[in-house]
Amino acid sequence: MTGINIISEEYKLLKGIVICKESGEYLLDLILDSKIDPVLLSSFVGALRLFGNNLGEIEEINIKGIDVEMIIVYKYGLIFVAILDKKFVKHDIRGEAEKSLDMFYSLYRTEINNDSFEVSQFEPFKNILSKQIEEYYIKVKDSNEKAEIGDFGFFTEAIKKLRTNSN
Repeated sequence: MTGINIISEEYKLLKGIVICKESGEYLLDLILDSKIDPVLLSSFVGALRLFGNNLGEIEEINIKGIDVEMIIVYKYGLIFVAILDKKFVKHDIRGEAEKSLDMFYSLYRTEINNDSFEVSQFEPFKNILSKQIEEYYIKVKDSNEKAEIGDFGFFTEAIKKLRTNSN
């Protein structure tokens, strides 16, 4: 696995990320659950996008019978899909997905628009995704700790130090 430092059970709640063209043409994946086929998923969301174009914009997809949720972002003629366990903590996850797609597009705009590209040239972006995921977990953990501590005036800093020292 590229770059992700699995330090806790919460990382297992992210099943994977796939980036593809609106047509469903596979570009990149960061799959953390070996049961997910990124090329098949790309084709599936591409077909849904094309189907949705005839009926209107698809904003959310619910599929009954599976224990995952998908966050899907369409932008720049690309589709970003994050596959998450239902227990995954979602703190502005759509915003994070959009940031990833923005970064991917700004780095690879020329290559994506070229008709003959090699998907291996997108591999370095996995490290960027991995770093973003780690930062996301840190941000969620920090916001949870702040919410748990609350504000006890003078004692707040002492409580924070005690928690840091006990870890």
